[in-house]
Amino acid sequence: MNDNQIKLDMDAKSENASLARVVTAGFLTPYDVTIGDITDIKTAVSEAVTNAIIHGYAGTYGVVTMEISIKERHLTIKISDHGVGIEDIETAKEPLFTTKPDMERSGLGFTVMESFMDTVEIKSNLGVGTTVTMTRKLSPAEVNPE
Repeated sequence: MNDNQIKLDMDAKSENASLARVVTAGFLTPYDVTIGDITDIKTAVSEAVTNAIIHGYAGTYGVVTMEISIKERHLTIKISDHGVGIEDIETAKEPLFTTKPDMERSGLGFTVMESFMDTVEIKSNLGVGTTVTMTRKLSPAEVNPE
């Protein structure tokens, strides 16, 4: 399968987290990827997009950009916003840390991303926005011998 890339800009609305999941699954379908890999990657994407919506824009209008690329079975996904930014990335990555406890946020978004992807890199500037770049080497789907 050839290398490929897509870019999607979406309004920072909670319903678009599910759109990002569907687009990700659709993008991966031709690449002979296991269902487990697709599920893991969709979950990581959902967490990153939800973080951008909930924390990046905090209820104000904004756009979340998702870029997906694949080259030689190395998947890269970038989720970007132009929101408030993250003051302290290391603190934000701590399990159970949340800036939105009133919204019953669990504080596990970055932990989930890191558990399902090979690498997660976070770049953020206050008042400018945040970009989360996640990578994963795709394993081929298992073939059941008959």
